[in-house]
Amino acid sequence: MDILITQTKEWQKLQDDLEERTVFVCNDKYQYLGIIKKTPIGNYLYCPYGPCAIDKDTFELAIDSVLNYAKTTKLVFARIEPTQEEFKEYLPENAVKSKDLNPKETWVLDLTGTEEELKSRLPSRLLRYYKAAEKKGIEVIESHNPEDIKYLVDLQKNLADAKKINTFSYNYLKTEASQSFSTIYYVKYHDGTTDKTEVIAAGLVFDDKKTRYNLQGAQSDLGRKLHATGILTIQLILDASKKGLKRFDFWGIAPDDAPADHPWRGFTEFKKTFAGTEVRHAGTYDLIVNPMKYRIYQLTRKLNQFIRRK
Repeated sequence: MDILITQTKEWQKLQDDLEERTVFVCNDKYQYLGIIKKTPIGNYLYCPYGPCAIDKDTFELAIDSVLNYAKTTKLVFARIEPTQEEFKEYLPENAVKSKDLNPKETWVLDLTGTEEELKSRLPSRLLRYYKAAEKKGIEVIESHNPEDIKYLVDLQKNLADAKKINTFSYNYLKTEASQSFSTIYYVKYHDGTTDKTEVIAAGLVFDDKKTRYNLQGAQSDLGRKLHATGILTIQLILDASKKGLKRFDFWGIAPDDAPADHPWRGFTEFKKTFAGTEVRHAGTYDLIVNPMKYRIYQLTRKLNQFIRRK
């Protein structure tokens, strides 16, 4: 089974720490973690990158289990995100395509092989910046102190204010940073003329037994000029390899047919400078349990979206 970190007991602990209600089902055929989400219309079950199964038959068993739980607990619907793209062909008739929550496409770098083989998959330009970082007063710090999430929060807030977008709260990110699978990285810069240093980039990564997931990151304007994100990404990859991990998941890219103004266009171009492979998931689907309440839920969402745009 292809099991991402969002479908594990470790992710369930994170949800518990966030005071979410969860259900976890695991056997030798399928596995899923469901998070019970509240709405004014009724509750629904969300399985981020789940359920996980071996093949068509076990996937259908997993869907039956998810639907049975949703029906017995009187939920409005179950929202699923199968990782295998082909599994969308086996969805039941009550499945409706929803807006993708987690990225449908991502870019994955193979970390196996020798250090030289790995470096051959990395952009030579970024490797040069990485090798020259220390001489330019740039230092990458690895931290397991949840308090250091403040560096990422501050950088993301500045970015959000400039682009008028929403970001995760300090408490949410600190809870994520407190998990055993989390590592905070931040990049310090010292210009050499004063004793002052400043943090110019930061990131939060999650590790499971095989994969490092590069979920959160931000940099300042100075960080952009000094290529801080590129230097940080090289460090994240090299450290993941030394840890014995096999894959580095860049966590989301724009689809091939995305318009030029797609918000992930720049991120995608950066990620694809690494010699990785595109991985496609099935996307997000809703399995309707209560059709009438589901229609009301959808109408309410559209109304809220219209109000926010005004």
